[in-house]
Amino acid sequence: MPNRLGTQTSPYLQQHADNPVDWQPWDAAALALAREQDKPILLSIGYSACHWCHVMAHESFEDPEVAAEMNRLFVNIKVDREERPDLDQIYQTAHALLTQRSGGWPLTLFLMPDGTPFFGGTYFPKHGRHGMAGFLDLLPRIAAAYRGKRGEIAQQNAALLEAFSRTLPAPGAGHELKRAPLAAAVAEFAQLFDEVHGGIGRAPKFPHAFELAFCLRRHALDGSEQGLAIPRLTLVKMAEGGIYDHLGGGFCRYSVDDQWNIPHFEKMLYDNAALIALYSDAWLVTKQSLFEKAVRGTAQWVMREMQSRGQANEGGYYSSLDADSEHEEGKYYVWTPEQVKSLLAAEEYRVVEPHYGLDGPPNFENEFWHLQVMKPLDVVAQRLAIPLAECESRLERARTKLLAARERRVRPGRDEKVLTSWNAMMVRGMARAARIFDRPEWLASARRSLDFIRNTLWRNGRLLATYKDGTAHLNAYLDDYAFLVDALIELMQAEFRAADLEFARALADVMLDQFEDRAAGGFFFVSHDHEQLIHRAKPGHDNATPSGNGIAAFALQRLGHLVGERRYLAAAERTLELFYPALERQPGGCVSLATALDEYLAPPQTVILRGDPENIARWQRVLVRTYRPATLVVGLARDTKGLPVVLDKAPAAGGAATAWVCRGATCLPPVTDLDALERLLSSN
Repeated sequence: MPNRLGTQTSPYLQQHADNPVDWQPWDAAALALAREQDKPILLSIGYSACHWCHVMAHESFEDPEVAAEMNRLFVNIKVDREERPDLDQIYQTAHALLTQRSGGWPLTLFLMPDGTPFFGGTYFPKHGRHGMAGFLDLLPRIAAAYRGKRGEIAQQNAALLEAFSRTLPAPGAGHELKRAPLAAAVAEFAQLFDEVHGGIGRAPKFPHAFELAFCLRRHALDGSEQGLAIPRLTLVKMAEGGIYDHLGGGFCRYSVDDQWNIPHFEKMLYDNAALIALYSDAWLVTKQSLFEKAVRGTAQWVMREMQSRGQANEGGYYSSLDADSEHEEGKYYVWTPEQVKSLLAAEEYRVVEPHYGLDGPPNFENEFWHLQVMKPLDVVAQRLAIPLAECESRLERARTKLLAARERRVRPGRDEKVLTSWNAMMVRGMARAARIFDRPEWLASARRSLDFIRNTLWRNGRLLATYKDGTAHLNAYLDDYAFLVDALIELMQAEFRAADLEFARALADVMLDQFEDRAAGGFFFVSHDHEQLIHRAKPGHDNATPSGNGIAAFALQRLGHLVGERRYLAAAERTLELFYPALERQPGGCVSLATALDEYLAPPQTVILRGDPENIARWQRVLVRTYRPATLVVGLARDTKGLPVVLDKAPAAGGAATAWVCRGATCLPPVTDLDALERLLSSN
């Protein structure tokens, strides 16, 4: 008989609906069942694109013997960490406190019926091996401890809850906010930088897109040489390496080696959202064609494979693609030279073979080839004695044929839930890329996602966190609101609509009303009226996605300057004061807060353009050619109504474009010549 997961919106939970385990979703009924039966809770947290989650499911959760023990001894709860990041944050922290080890997924914790954990781990094999405890052996031992060691568990639980309270930042007495953490963060990254292969840290290598973006910002604002060297080399090596999908576009989650050769093959929406924006900005600085190609390939992948279409009210971006197909990681993506040769014309294969390393040894499991750039195309063209343009044409024809053949394979699973926060990140990335490369179809894609969020996930003045198959639900989190305000500010620079500004203000007001800690400063991850859990986190460090507090402070400051709202600026200042000690201690772990600190100490300049739409658009296309990370450019048609006083500048007669350069409420005299405006911006 199916368990309770079959009716859930999460594809990850639905994958376990036919397990012999009597899984429950996390809800009041499941928690009540644990209390009524006086059973401990076995909590399993994962996500649909997680390889080791699938391994543990095949070994244990699909096994009748293991399932029988789980059902006999525990109330079993399955959680999708992407739908319930509040639970994932709490229990990852609990795992670290209990085991003194880093966590990950699958996360396996054993809880008292009130939700307090007393034992945990990550992946467990069915039977013990390589020093790991066997899951089947562990289950009765945990249940026996629950029955026989209540007193010890109660003492441990009290200590754990006390430790949780110490994870909250302590309110201080008026810290003086200084610039020192900004340079310290870049210096920290320079210490970790791989000067040969690029990247921050060693294998497994993650993109660290927000850290690289921070470095690029420091280069533009301070002239930091390291600020350019770190992202430039890293982005080249990633775009040429196997972490990038050279046929279909898009980046995988991380590389298992230092050289970016072989990735963990899952593709996450949030990674690609950040990388689209970063590669676009890096192209502005360097004009390297490789970066433009990476943006174009990733944007095409997003629209082709990751955006819902065909239904009247859809347009949201999906969450992820699995690493596995046919129960094998990477099988969808890898080739043999014989397979490739059979699909291409001889002249095409002569380009592809050296370019993607098919003339070398296999790089995946000693049997297959995962495509990566091994010889630059200009070298290949020289060796073949053909023009570079002809070489590029042959490669493009070959890529088209190989992608078409690959799409006939069994595809990796796609998690088709639409998450508000991750969609907001992609709206920002696509809008930024659209503005830089003048691609209206990318902007239209971003608009479709935003319209979907506003029409489907914004109800009665509050956001919902997730949507799938006609159901939108779950109280939204800080990240949903903060990331969406940030996205709207980017979108308004690509194409201003008064409704977007109104939406941004409404979201900001909810953040202040429902998430801000007015006494101590900062924002809680969950709202004041959220389900009561064993801990209420206030995260400041960046993880796979940036800190909600960092983005909240950054976006509220920008919105506050745009509309002249002191409440937003004051809330951002209180947040920075609360987290400043953490910024001083670990600047590299808090780059979103560091970016907000930068704009607190030196408020961004806002360029307000008024005039006829075609004149404004022409000026915007020129201004966006230069990377100015601390400048906002807002183009307002002369007939735009209902603007806040800060933006409501009188347009010139006849529709000619006029610009005002402002910091806060202070504006320089209007400028009516584009060259003069460029000189003014370059001097600031």
